[in-house]
Amino acid sequence: MRCPFCRHGNNRVIDSRVSSEGSTIRRRRVCAACRRRFTTYERVEEIAPMVIKKDGRREPFDRQKLIAGLKKACEKRPVSMEEIEQLADRIEAAVLELGGKEVPSSFVGGAVMNELHELDQVAYVRFASVYRSFKDIGEFMHELEELISHRQQAGPPVAGKGKSGGSSA
Repeated sequence: MRCPFCRHGNNRVIDSRVSSEGSTIRRRRVCAACRRRFTTYERVEEIAPMVIKKDGRREPFDRQKLIAGLKKACEKRPVSMEEIEQLADRIEAAVLELGGKEVPSSFVGGAVMNELHELDQVAYVRFASVYRSFKDIGEFMHELEELISHRQQAGPPVAGKGKSGGSSA
């Protein structure tokens, strides 16, 4: 592991901690040359399946692309980066649990929609507007009406449940 500051290749680990989910190890390191500290993260490398796009193209599943899309949907919303990372962890786990070498983009998009629906309804509508490519305001309004109907069926907001005021069950 090269030091990100001086590029020296010799450093030592001064602290290691396992993440709360147990999927990542955080290591604090100190460079032998410049004595600066830096953090690395270690996780098991899974063989990522290929995502089959709507037009038939195939591309490797990309966690960073997933996180970028989630960040865009959650922009200026009360959603922390930790919540976005946890959401990405759950979606990535669902993709890997399928166990296949290929997964349709509709599966990934559906998983994102389900997770965002529970996390933040404004982020959900933002993502849906891009993912579903609404052709007109009528389709967009239909989606909003379904969201309102679901919210009314869920009952009054429960304190501490979700960012959007809806139930997270």
